[in-house]
Amino acid sequence: MPALKAAEFPTFYFFGVTTGQSSIMRVFPKWAEALGLDAIIRGIDLPLHAPAEDYRRATGFLKEDPLSLGALVTTHKLDLYQACRDMFDHIDPYAEKLKEVSSLSKNDGAFCAHAKDPISSGLALESFVPPDFWVNHGGEVLLLGAGGSSLAMSLYFSQERFGDNVPRRITIANRSEPRLKSAAAALQGLNKKINFRFLHCPAPADNDKLIAALPPYSLVVNATGLGKDAPGSPTTDAVSYPENSLVWEINYRGDLIFKYQAEAQKKVKNLHIEDGWDYFIYGWTQVIAEVFHITIDQPMLVRLSAIAKE
Repeated sequence: MPALKAAEFPTFYFFGVTTGQSSIMRVFPKWAEALGLDAIIRGIDLPLHAPAEDYRRATGFLKEDPLSLGALVTTHKLDLYQACRDMFDHIDPYAEKLKEVSSLSKNDGAFCAHAKDPISSGLALESFVPPDFWVNHGGEVLLLGAGGSSLAMSLYFSQERFGDNVPRRITIANRSEPRLKSAAAALQGLNKKINFRFLHCPAPADNDKLIAALPPYSLVVNATGLGKDAPGSPTTDAVSYPENSLVWEINYRGDLIFKYQAEAQKKVKNLHIEDGWDYFIYGWTQVIAEVFHITIDQPMLVRLSAIAKE
């Protein structure tokens, strides 16, 4: 882990794996100007599933450094929470429930941990999932990966305010069993109308079989990190999607093989395919609003998205 130097200017951090490759490093200065923020951004790169002492050192630095204002956490949400839970003065209910942290901030001297993904993933889903989609068509959700994004989406779908408009079943498939067990524990008893299923699928061909068995009008999400944080796809080129389904690649950069595999059968199966652009916008703006204690309204969101696309 690289040495961390005291900030000389108000600084917003990005905890990731390859932060230098992210467009946010070029976009944030323009966003800061549009929002009237006097701050710079700095990335902190950590390997996947880094040692706990690395998470604690990086988090402790941010907590104690006066000009380090806060951070967005991606990829490391679960591991950082597990390693650093005792370091937070305030933990919001979503973070407590999911045992993950995507936002680190300071508020009146308190060091705060928030999980923003249930909000940002929900906003992104609402931008492309038609109203009453689940109650009208009876489809299912397949979440590939048992990390923080899949848990957040599960929490979003399980809200009582949706009534009967919820997926009849949500399946979380993952390559390793420990994450499946922790996911099952975190999501236990969320919504009696949804049947949760947790399956060990160590190979892409296993995921292909799950996708082929889904009913029409289902949603399949790549929440594995494959295609961005690591090369590859959670499916093979032989994957066969159910008709009229939604396919969401939550990454917006990388090789995005998963997305291209789905696009090969888009017309034949009448698929709606989304990338992670809106998720990227909502995710970052939710955390920026928390760290800088501002409100970002819809017109500003549209403006920030346009700035990023430029």
